[in-house]
Amino acid sequence: MNDNNNTLQEDELEQAVTFSPEAYISPEYARAERDRLWRKVWLQAGRVEEVAEVGQFITYEILDDSVIIVRSSEHQINAFHNVCPHRGRRLVDVPAGKRNASGKKQNFFCNYHGWRFDLNGDNNQIPLVEDWQGALDGCSDLSPVKMDVWGGWIWINLDPDCEPLLDYLAPAAALLDPFQLQNMRCRWRKWGIFDCNWKVALEAFNETYHVQTTHPEFNQFGSFRGWGRAQGKHSNIGYDAPKDMDANQAAKLRVGTEKDPRISTAELQVYTWENANTNTTQTLVDAALRLKDELPEGTPAGEVLQHWLQSARADDEARGVVWPTVDPKVVGESGTAWQIFPNFQIGHSVNNMLCYSARPYKYDPDKCIFEGAVYQLFPKGEEPETEWQYCEATAEDWCYVLSQDFSNMAAVQQGMKSAGFSGPKPNPYMERATANFHRNLARYMGSGAPEKLKGGPKKLKG
Repeated sequence: MNDNNNTLQEDELEQAVTFSPEAYISPEYARAERDRLWRKVWLQAGRVEEVAEVGQFITYEILDDSVIIVRSSEHQINAFHNVCPHRGRRLVDVPAGKRNASGKKQNFFCNYHGWRFDLNGDNNQIPLVEDWQGALDGCSDLSPVKMDVWGGWIWINLDPDCEPLLDYLAPAAALLDPFQLQNMRCRWRKWGIFDCNWKVALEAFNETYHVQTTHPEFNQFGSFRGWGRAQGKHSNIGYDAPKDMDANQAAKLRVGTEKDPRISTAELQVYTWENANTNTTQTLVDAALRLKDELPEGTPAGEVLQHWLQSARADDEARGVVWPTVDPKVVGESGTAWQIFPNFQIGHSVNNMLCYSARPYKYDPDKCIFEGAVYQLFPKGEEPETEWQYCEATAEDWCYVLSQDFSNMAAVQQGMKSAGFSGPKPNPYMERATANFHRNLARYMGSGAPEKLKGGPKKLKG
């Protein structure tokens, strides 16, 4: 990893900073990311349940690299470079129009010359092997890729000398472990090719500063002012809450505070369910709709919150869904979402989560592969079977609220190229995750470190 001596420390990100737009728009920078970034970091590559049976496999594609992830036994998952060591042909081809390849095999076969490999990557067939006179010993097996599991996800690292996954994920893993994310299953998952850099796509979701403008419909439910914190390589965000509000109020499970909280809570849940299809469940919606009948008018917001959560928890338990019990202090410290460096976001709660990821599309700095997935707890045996669905960046494909976010992405990408744009100037409190991301990105890339923004107090006109 490159170490830029000019990179600001975490506590210095509390001040206003700026940085060059090069990371978003430069073709040379985009090409350099392959070796300096993507081949050096831990990447979320899939869920454990996608390879539940022996022989089940998925692939993960990142620029020139493709990785096969396969279950070789009940207790073992392996990862290998998707390339035959003979002449370099990929062993598994990604079907046209698909995000990745998947299926079930007992071995991997090279369609070029017939070399074959078992689920542990060992070569067990080379036609006319005697022609090599023993020279292939030790160099004819598949090349392994570092792999580990956390949170129900499979993580890979193309660097054979990388640090352990849990060290890399600190402190995110420890603060998220109580939520038992590994028990959730996917309700829907979508992907698409968007007209912006992968960083622009991720940064559309790593702060709450945009909510009041991009999502004005939510303003009726209260203030969405929130904080961003640097957490080593990673960052997390959360909502500010009144001092007398339960710590859970800082999480995704929020009650409206601008009017009768019984009514506004139900309205917020219904609006979110119907217009975003994220960050809630049918159980939470149903429990919210009962609040007006189960609680008297004038019930304080904190009591509404507790009654709502207890009621929804009981409903889920009755159908075989058990929420984890998380200390309110941990809920507050963990916030609403984590940005796992470099390209994965986990928007967590006790019974559902919304996750985003983005990565380059070829070497085009103006395009990216964007992915979104919603998870929740289901009764055992009732988990839905989902596939990655290709979707254009439209309200029809993604729902209205997400399309509001998407509307900014291409416009930001083009604006970054303007001669009049000197570089991003993130809000030091609400958008600190963006500043921290570029602080860490510069350590890998060797350029683009945030610098203190110079200038006096801004006097707004009007």
